[in-house]
Amino acid sequence: MKKGLKLISGVLFLLFILFIGFGWVQFQDRHSGYEIDLRLSSDSGPIMAGFSKVDITPAYFETWKDADGDSRYNPEKGDTFEDSNGNGKFDAIWLAGFHNSRPAKSVLDPLWARAMVIISGEVKIALCVIDMIGFGNDEVIATRKIIQESNPELDYVIIASTHVHSSPDLMGMWGPSDYTRGVNPEYLRQVQEGIRQAVNQAYDSKRPAKFRFAEEQEKLKALVGDTRPPLVYDASLKLMQVLDAESGQTLGTLMNWGNHPETLWSENIQISSDFADPWRKMVENGIQVNDSVQIEGVGGVALFLNGAVGGLMTTHPDMSVEDPFSFEKIQKPSPEKVQAQGKALAKATLETLQDTNAVAYTDLNMNFRAKTIHLPMDNSLFQLAAFLGIFDRGFTGWKQIRSEVSAWTLGPATFVHTPGELYPEILHGGIESPDGADFGIEPVEVPAILSKIPGNFKFFAGMSNDMIGYIVPKSQWDVKPPFTYDYKDRPYGEINSLGPETAPKIHSELLKILEELNPSKKN
Repeated sequence: MKKGLKLISGVLFLLFILFIGFGWVQFQDRHSGYEIDLRLSSDSGPIMAGFSKVDITPAYFETWKDADGDSRYNPEKGDTFEDSNGNGKFDAIWLAGFHNSRPAKSVLDPLWARAMVIISGEVKIALCVIDMIGFGNDEVIATRKIIQESNPELDYVIIASTHVHSSPDLMGMWGPSDYTRGVNPEYLRQVQEGIRQAVNQAYDSKRPAKFRFAEEQEKLKALVGDTRPPLVYDASLKLMQVLDAESGQTLGTLMNWGNHPETLWSENIQISSDFADPWRKMVENGIQVNDSVQIEGVGGVALFLNGAVGGLMTTHPDMSVEDPFSFEKIQKPSPEKVQAQGKALAKATLETLQDTNAVAYTDLNMNFRAKTIHLPMDNSLFQLAAFLGIFDRGFTGWKQIRSEVSAWTLGPATFVHTPGELYPEILHGGIESPDGADFGIEPVEVPAILSKIPGNFKFFAGMSNDMIGYIVPKSQWDVKPPFTYDYKDRPYGEINSLGPETAPKIHSELLKILEELNPSKKN
């Protein structure tokens, strides 16, 4: 009897040790000692800029037949895959967003890594936007190290995602099941190499440049739907057009707008960059209708930089999109709806860029600030996903992960970067303390971030240098009944958020670096 108890105790102890060891491996910091605390500045003077785009569409994946048309791979319901390489496995690309087990069937349009490099005096930074739902900070750091090997000249690389919901899973949580990681390692390496190539090509193509800034506030309101009170959103379009200082030709256009690229919606099983593809293509090449050019394109490389989309900002299936030339209204999610939306976005962009009153700046100063921050991961489902390896995410402390905030000024413009889906009321103001909220407190994330951003042109980019899910105001946090705004269940945002302390932490850290950037605050 005693021997049996000892044996059982020994086995249990061994299992406990294995459990602890497994957890240590899963949670260990992937980039131990990595910290960003960067301050850069340049005096007013000529600016160099370069742009590039690299196709990062998956080079290989096996397709499948959706027997019951539910956009989920269910072999038990008759779904089959084409075993192209004969290995007996379904070598799928799992699409991110909406739900699990949504493998790509084909490619609707290409995915891109689009890069911009700006050099002001001794300051050299790069911005690369990828057509992905998100890119974790560990992957961002790993990619920076790859870039650094081939281009040590760069001081800082920002990697942002368009947050498109028809792109391959690079986060892990949209695999074939809730407990299986959905990231294809080979494809992850392809994306990292694409980013490296795009950044290096942009750097190699740098030219003396001049800059035009503009903002359109009214034309795109019909394309954004706010699906959670309080109804606070910004449909304005911020633009930066970069021109060759000598020839006047467009090198690139940065387009900043806040909306989920998920117009194709959940039944889509084609790889796509959603409305970003026709929008960028038409800004570059022009809008053509029935073999007739309606508006000339500006050329160069167009980048879509997404904004504050928490809450959440989306063109949902109940919303119609009107083609700005045929005036046809399309409601059902479809490639036609995406084309109409891209056309409306491109029309607004090109018409705004036609304004000859916009100043072309040739001599500008730059100030830059970037900082590593550590965020608590209070979401128990996220913790479990990290333990199981669904998230390949290292921890820097007890239930803490590394992330990043940054901001930079270029003459009259300021660019702010945060790591996830910020609720717009944190940016613009209008945070509420609704009845039923869990903490019963007044708004914490005040003043509004926008009120502290210096400059005449204020760009805001979410999903930058990390993807942490929704950033929910603490006073609106709601996971316990009774629920706010008469909801029958807890709101969606909290399910996909690190926790209630995320927004206060990001807000406070961002205000600190903005204060350091603001010339009026400097000694």
